[in-house]
Amino acid sequence: MSLIDPIAKRWSPRAFPEREPSEDELASVFEAARWAPSCFNDQPWSYIVARRSDGEAYEHALAGLVESNRKWAVNAPVLGFSLARPTFAQNGKPNRHAWHDVGAASAMLSIQAASIGMMVHQMAGILPDVVRERFGLGDELEVVAGLAIGWPGD
Repeated sequence: MSLIDPIAKRWSPRAFPEREPSEDELASVFEAARWAPSCFNDQPWSYIVARRSDGEAYEHALAGLVESNRKWAVNAPVLGFSLARPTFAQNGKPNRHAWHDVGAASAMLSIQAASIGMMVHQMAGILPDVVRERFGLGDELEVVAGLAIGWPGD
């Protein structure tokens, strides 16, 4: 089957060089997430983003990963987490599609990253309670997945 290059070339590396994405490169990746479809266009996603150069925030992000992911993700120049707001913004009613919509947004950002040569490794192996505590999240958001972002390494 024929696929566009960013989809065909996308993969989830566990090795990253030290090179950090520029502000524009990283912004383009998250701008792609903003364009994802969502139920009632509610866009129930948020992202925590920590660059290695952010020091303490990066350490907090590492602490939110299970040990087996922390071992390799420590080399990623950017770590983060996808978050879901499980209620609709306009009426506070439950949004049973929130996690699906977050997945769609994360897929879009992964494809955008691949289109500029970066890769995103999404991780289920996270510690949501640690993320919630370290980043001061309230009960209105659920931690969905971890993200390691950067240029693929050897």
